[in-house]
Amino acid sequence: MASQEPLAYLFDATRCIDCRACMVACSVENNVPMDDTRIWLAGTGVMGEYPNLDRASMPYHCMHCLEPACASACPVGAWSKRADGPVLYDSSRCIGCRYCMNACPFGVPHFDWNKGIIEQPLITKCTMCAHRLDVGQEPACVQTCPTHALKFGTRADMLAEAKARLAAHPDKYVNHVYGETENGGTSYLIISHVPFENLGLPQVPQESVNKTSEVVMSGTIPFALVWAGVLTAVAGLVRLRERGMKKTAAIEVKVEEISEKGEVVEKEIKP
Repeated sequence: MASQEPLAYLFDATRCIDCRACMVACSVENNVPMDDTRIWLAGTGVMGEYPNLDRASMPYHCMHCLEPACASACPVGAWSKRADGPVLYDSSRCIGCRYCMNACPFGVPHFDWNKGIIEQPLITKCTMCAHRLDVGQEPACVQTCPTHALKFGTRADMLAEAKARLAAHPDKYVNHVYGETENGGTSYLIISHVPFENLGLPQVPQESVNKTSEVVMSGTIPFALVWAGVLTAVAGLVRLRERGMKKTAAIEVKVEEISEKGEVVEKEIKP
């Protein structure tokens, strides 16, 4: 599967049974707890009344945009787009500004609020299992899907497959491939039997939001760099204050001990 040709997912909502095997596979593959999963389920769930039941569910994860707004908005280059599709995050560069969260039209990046100023900030999201792509394997969610609601291959092939299904069953699908043009195109293509907003997908313009974010970031990059310096200074002051408090506490204990012995305290203390 390793390729420099753009890769993509194809999701068919008519085949999803909401089994959540994709979520389990993602958590196991990436060694993250289920309450911090990089995939979440969206959609209507079960619809209708028995025995006329239907469902509409979708595993929601990073769209891996062709022109990722997160990368465009990041002032320190913590985001990058690989030629074969994955949009990846480098935590060692991140300053915790969360501009990527505001820029993403799909609401994908999630901030780890358990981290403080001193600890390394961390954004979590789907990586398209880039480490698996490097050794010729499919993403874990695709490999584990029991109904083949998820498919993976080159973006050109997945787009052609999606359009072929729409043409073969026009009465079954909404006549649109979500992700073909949304936000300039994504690497997660979706076809559905219900309106896409019912799957939790937003209505976004065809033009990439990069056009806006790049203009905005030209003014905010200097601010972000200054803010990073401020955060560093704050962290340093916090450490100095803690050391000072510990030193003061030690001196106070010494005063109490000397006082009990009846010695002249004023001659012993040197601030």
